[in-house]
Amino acid sequence: MIPPRRIAYQGELGSNSHSVCEREYPDLEGVPCASFEDVFAAVEPGNGSAPTADLAMIPIDNSLAGRVADIHHFLPRSRLHIVAEHFHRIRFSLMGVPGTSIEQLRTVHSHVHALGQCRNVIRELGLEPVISGDTAGAAREVAEAADPTMGAISPPLAAGIYGLEVLREDIEDEDHNTTRFVVLSRDFVVPPVDSGPMVTSFIFNVRNIPAALYKALGGFATNGINMTKLESYMVGGKFAATQFLSEVDGHPEDPGLKLALDELRFFTTDVKILGVYPAAPEREYS
Repeated sequence: MIPPRRIAYQGELGSNSHSVCEREYPDLEGVPCASFEDVFAAVEPGNGSAPTADLAMIPIDNSLAGRVADIHHFLPRSRLHIVAEHFHRIRFSLMGVPGTSIEQLRTVHSHVHALGQCRNVIRELGLEPVISGDTAGAAREVAEAADPTMGAISPPLAAGIYGLEVLREDIEDEDHNTTRFVVLSRDFVVPPVDSGPMVTSFIFNVRNIPAALYKALGGFATNGINMTKLESYMVGGKFAATQFLSEVDGHPEDPGLKLALDELRFFTTDVKILGVYPAAPEREYS
């Protein structure tokens, strides 16, 4: 396999996704994309054009906001595979154009989720929140406007990129705000068995029979498999939840998980393994 050279992410320079790429893959060239759809298209083969990146860094869960809905829409249809996971502590700074004081601010710009996660400081300072498409994009907009009454709530990395001055650090309401990212690749890379703690991600559709989900999941309980995620989705425009995304501890070739997956297949119409990858050190089971 040719070593990866470029990694795509959603957002502008200075976004949280950019920060994770810089931290985890400093030797790769980052490819900022306007949307999640563009990120998948940058890596996935076909679609009328050649891929422009080798990997994709995608947020999948947040400790405050829950699942990233758009991602779960793309994953089942994608031909990409999860090869790694990384956890990123979300930190936001209040920033403005150089020379601005907090007292001068009248509006604060950021992504709607970031504004919602920094309500306390917005209320304390009496600022008017203004929604931007992206946290880093908000910093760029404030820098371009050069208006001392405008502030941005953005990741710290954005201040240096866009020449803004940090007026207050760590302004998020909760200190446990963490996003889990997964790395997607065209190659289905499966680590060897017994090479450390593993996570297996997969989707499946249950058969339209009573207690199908209960029976499908029974094998995980009887084989002692720890299931860390189970989420349902509507498919085919129907309100009956028949598709599920699940994650479990272990490798598909581990005897217990192998038996559990065999039993799952008996009660489902389809099982698709999205990825088998090392568990990140930040995972804690107690």
